[in-house]
Amino acid sequence: MSNLPVLHYDDADMAKVLRSVKTIAMIGASANWVRPSNFAMKYLLGKGYRVIPINPGQAGKEILGQMTYATLADAPGPIDMVDIFRASEAAGKSADEALDVADEKNIKIIWMQLGVRHDEAAARAEAKGLTVIMDRCPKIEYGRLFGELGWSGVNSGIITAKRRKLG
Repeated sequence: MSNLPVLHYDDADMAKVLRSVKTIAMIGASANWVRPSNFAMKYLLGKGYRVIPINPGQAGKEILGQMTYATLADAPGPIDMVDIFRASEAAGKSADEALDVADEKNIKIIWMQLGVRHDEAAARAEAKGLTVIMDRCPKIEYGRLFGELGWSGVNSGIITAKRRKLG
């Protein structure tokens, strides 16, 4: 059992982030269609986001029709959000890579995927003024916050007869 505090994020804040973002760099994007990063990337592309895959092993190739880059520094900017699809142990290095190019690429948000958490890297990013969300999936949060999960019988925790105004 982890001694880390439970993470809480305000729904309105997450909705505001998802509404503000246009371009996402996905560190750890996979060309393998059965990998969660591939599924999440496909979903986000379908929602109108520009998703730039970052994967050194796939650099120069396309993933879901998008050119893949080895590093964030190689990717064309601006980038609104970096989505880290790596293990927690590697998330610190990925976050630092984002911080190294944050000013040049206009990065404002670091989002660590479901199960990914690196509190020290989050503190470094927040100290530089970036928004950090950890242990959440933007695909899942988009569906939950914008009412898509209700159509598939999933309890989103948001039950109402009226459309809720978020952020």
